[in-house]
Amino acid sequence: MEKAKKSKPKNATKLSSEKIVASYRDHLLTEGKQPASVFKFCKDSGFKESEFYQFFGSFEALEKSIWKKFIDSTRTRMEADESYQAFTTREKILTFYFMLAEVLKDERSFVLHQLKSWKNPSVVPSFLKGFKNSFEEWLNTVLHEGKSRGEIAKRPFLDQRYDMLFWLHLMFILQFWSHDESANFEKTDAAIEKSVNLAFDLIGKGVLDNAIDFGKFLYQNSKN
Repeated sequence: MEKAKKSKPKNATKLSSEKIVASYRDHLLTEGKQPASVFKFCKDSGFKESEFYQFFGSFEALEKSIWKKFIDSTRTRMEADESYQAFTTREKILTFYFMLAEVLKDERSFVLHQLKSWKNPSVVPSFLKGFKNSFEEWLNTVLHEGKSRGEIAKRPFLDQRYDMLFWLHLMFILQFWSHDESANFEKTDAAIEKSVNLAFDLIGKGVLDNAIDFGKFLYQNSKN
């Protein structure tokens, strides 16, 4: 006789990275700290420790994946708009920041908890490293397009650091948003628009180039 196959419990569901992330986020926001260990976290969450390691090597890796997904989700939503490819560089960066703010709004409690632990602005915390890499990968592509179209000035040495300047700019926006108590974070929207416009006044052809030319003029004439 053929052996009867064991049937799975009706309430059994396949474990996924999303379910692990949801359990971790719930614990973090309820307890205010990381679980004591992966073993205890898995035991309390109702799955095996070995199952956790199928998706993440540590809590730090899990947190990195959450933050990286913020960038990925922002890009997916933004690039789904058919008109996006026709945007100027300024419009693309503005759209990115506005869309990122919308993505983060759904996870505000988690984001605030994470940012609260960031004490040294000069050091990128572990959980933000994947976020930073993904942001700079997207940004450098957009900036390269802007340079090729003449929207961004090519300045020796300086234009190679634009990605670093925009990373600091993004950190400013994150900190501003984390302290914004206005309805629907309207002040953050205003800060994004004003700061991006200022950034493009500096990296675009115009004010800064005139200042550099004038500086050269003064330097050259001081020798006479």
